Amino acid sequence: MTDDQRGRPMTAAGRGTDGLVVETSHGPVRGSDDGEVRCWLGIRYAAAPVGELRWRAPQPPQPWREPADATRVGPVCPQPTDPRIPLDLGAPQGADCLSLNVWTSSDTEPGAGKPVLVWVHGGAYVLGSSAQPLYHGGVLARSGDAVIVTLNYRLGPLGFLDLSGFGDGFETNLGLRDVLFALQWVRDNIAAFGGDPNRVTLFGESAGGGIVTTLLTSPAAAGLVSAAIAQSSPATSIYSQERAQRVAGTFLDLLGVGRDGAHRLPELPTAAILDAAKRLFDRIPRQTPGMLAFAPIVDGDVVPAHPVRSAREGRSLPVPLIIGTNKHEAALFRLLKSPLMPITPQALRAMFETIAAEQPGLQLPSPEQLRTVYQGRGKVPGMRVARDVGFRMPSIWFAEGHSQVAPVYLYRFDFCTPMLRLLRLGAAHATELPYVWGNLVQGPKDPTFRLGGLRTGRAVSARIRARWLSFAADGVPAAPSAPRWRPYTAADRATLVIDAEDHLVTDLDRPIREAWGGEVLSFG
Repeated sequence: MTDDQRGRPMTAAGRGTDGLVVETSHGPVRGSDDGEVRCWLGIRYAAAPVGELRWRAPQPPQPWREPADATRVGPVCPQPTDPRIPLDLGAPQGADCLSLNVWTSSDTEPGAGKPVLVWVHGGAYVLGSSAQPLYHGGVLARSGDAVIVTLNYRLGPLGFLDLSGFGDGFETNLGLRDVLFALQWVRDNIAAFGGDPNRVTLFGESAGGGIVTTLLTSPAAAGLVSAAIAQSSPATSIYSQERAQRVAGTFLDLLGVGRDGAHRLPELPTAAILDAAKRLFDRIPRQTPGMLAFAPIVDGDVVPAHPVRSAREGRSLPVPLIIGTNKHEAALFRLLKSPLMPITPQALRAMFETIAAEQPGLQLPSPEQLRTVYQGRGKVPGMRVARDVGFRMPSIWFAEGHSQVAPVYLYRFDFCTPMLRLLRLGAAHATELPYVWGNLVQGPKDPTFRLGGLRTGRAVSARIRARWLSFAADGVPAAPSAPRWRPYTAADRATLVIDAEDHLVTDLDRPIREAWGGEVLSFG
C-alpha cells in the first residue's frame, strides 16, 4: 500500500479512534489536528480529468478502503504562469487536481450541524488554487462557528473553453461543473465533518465571485446552496456560445492542430495546451478590450441564460446574497500592467464600439453623461470607468434583480493601509481577501502594514469575519458593536461601506447608477 495524500490507501494502522479518520462516500480520510483546528487536505472529490476525461464533466473517483492521508494539499490545477502575477499557489501543478480541503475547530463533532462556507478562488478563470496560503481556513474555523471548505476546479482551456462545436468528447462549462460536483460532495459528506448540508454558503472573489453569481441562476445548483457571497464578481463576463466557439477556434489555431484537429486534444501534452492558453489569454483582451479569453458561457444547460438578465427577471435561486466590490478595483490591473481591464481611453472606446455593434438597440451612456460623473481634467478617468463597467455596475445590476427573490446585502470595501495608499493601490481588487480570511500578513516580504495600520486592520478583519460567519449561520450579516446592515431594496438601496469604521449609506451609487442607466452592458 502507498502513502499518498490523494485518496490512495495508507496502511491499515492509519485508522484511528481520535476523530481524525472520517468516512466519506469514496473512502476514509485521515486529517490532522494542531489542538485548535482540525483539517483534512487534498481530498479527491472527482477522478483525475485525464485522457478521454480531459474535456468531460467530472466523474466520481475510484473508491478506496484504507484511510487516505489528508494532511497535505493535492496538486494545483494546470495553469500558465505569469510573472506579472507572482502567486504562491501552495503546491505543484498536476492533472489529478480535483480536490478540496476541510477545516473545523478541534472540538467539532460529527453531526454537529455547523454552517458550512465553501470557497471558490479567483484568478480570471485561468489562475489560482485552493491551496494558496491566503486561503488557509484555520482562522475562520478556529472560532468554532463554521466548517470551512476550499476547492480546486479546472481552469483556462481545461475548464472554460467551449469545444463542443468541434466534435464529440467535449462538454461545456467544465469549471462550473467541477464546482457543482464538489458541492454535491459537500452535501453528501460534510455532516461527517460536523457541517450542516442544509446550510451551505458558497463564497468567492473575482472569477470565483463570477462563478457564485452564475451558479445562482443555474437550476443545477438548486438545493446545493442555502446562501451566497460574491466578492468583486465580473457578473456580466459571461458569453454566448457563438462567441465562445470563435474563441475556441482561435485556440485550436494557436495550438497548431487546426479546427479539424480537435480530436487530438485529449492526448496532447499539457505544456502545449498551457502555452496556447497563455497566448490566447494575452491576445483576446487586446483584440477586444473588456473581454476575457476564458469564462463561463450560456450553454442552455448549466447556464440556461445570461446570469444578470436571469436575476433581473426574477429567475435566480431564492437564497440570501452578500455582494459587493472594492473602491479602487482597477488599481491592481494598472499596477500589473494587465490588459484584462480597459483603462485607457482607446481601450474603453473600443469596448463601447464593440458592444454597440453587437447590440445596436442598446442605450449606451454618452461621453457627456460619463464626464458629469467621472470628473477628471477634461476627460473620462479610465480607472473609475473600468471599475464600474467591470465590477460595480454588474454587482448592482445583479443585486437589483436578486433582491426580488431573496434578501441582498450590498457592500463596498474602502479600507486601505498607509502603504497601499502610498503605492496608489488603495482598496484595490483582492485587497479585502486577507481581512475575510484573517490572514493579514502574507510572509516577511508583505509590505501591506509596513507604515502601520495593523491594529485597525485586525479590527476590520474581525468585523468582516463576524458578518460572513453570521450570514452563513442564519442569513443575517451581523457583527458585534457594528452598524446593523439593512438589506438592499429599491426603497433606500442600503450599502455597507467597510472601512476603519463601518457605516451604512443610503443609495451610495446613485450618481454612477443614473449615468450608466438601467440596461445591462455586456458582450453578446
